[in-house]
Amino acid sequence: MKTTLLLALTLAFGFLAVPGLAHHGWAAFDSDVKVTLKGTVTDFHFINPHSVVEFEVKDSKGQVQAWEGELTSPSHLIPAGWTRNSLDKGDVVTITGYPAKSGTHVVRITKLVLANGKELKMGSID
Repeated sequence: MKTTLLLALTLAFGFLAVPGLAHHGWAAFDSDVKVTLKGTVTDFHFINPHSVVEFEVKDSKGQVQAWEGELTSPSHLIPAGWTRNSLDKGDVVTITGYPAKSGTHVVRITKLVLANGKELKMGSID
């Protein structure tokens, strides 16, 4: 009896937990507003579920602000030509995307252009 109850509870919890682990989408970003930021890469994480570009931007007063840019997953970026070496610390980039609704320095990247003018294509954005 205890084994059956434990199994039932485990299965029930498993089915309930799966939606919580599902992809969160892009709901945290304001798709009605686009920003363009020029900055310097401080780190690049080519990881799941979203690759991340950490970069610094100088504000209108010359103060340095740390920003984080979310990309899609490596499985979508690889067909567009991305690798874990696509961005290096110190690279100057121009990033366009949707800012976080929360007002934090986070952006969903829709376009990334290197200092030499080369655009790194986004691949399919989920």
